[in-house]
Amino acid sequence: MATEQHGEAVRTSPAKWVAEQAELYESSGGTKGTTQLGVPCLLLDYVGRRSGAVRRTVLMYGRDGDDYLIVGSNGGSDSHPLWYLNLLDGPEVDVRVGTERFPALAETLSPEEKERVWPHLVEVFPRYAEYRAKTSRDIPVIRLRRR
Repeated sequence: MATEQHGEAVRTSPAKWVAEQAELYESSGGTKGTTQLGVPCLLLDYVGRRSGAVRRTVLMYGRDGDDYLIVGSNGGSDSHPLWYLNLLDGPEVDVRVGTERFPALAETLSPEEKERVWPHLVEVFPRYAEYRAKTSRDIPVIRLRRR
């Protein structure tokens, strides 16, 4: 599914439920589709590291001051989510939280910062603790800071 942003097609996730939620979120101007399992969600637009295409996914988030925190849990799998690998190559992103859209810079937290915010993220979405326990992979936490 592709939508438009700044005149270019945006490719949403191939996962049907993610694409449907992203479409509802965007088409409603950020008034619908803003939660998943009762947890607040944002839309993250980023550039694919191989394709150069603008891609969109829906992610749960926590807060740290004015910044948004997203977790590269990938359901506790042993590999990073593809969106995270793309952020490593291209940290300049666009974010929609509710009705607001803004440019942001994505930064992986240091181990110390991650441990500081981890309890908050588990409070927001308790399954993060389960995901962390089931993988030997270091699950990254990413700060989205307005540009």
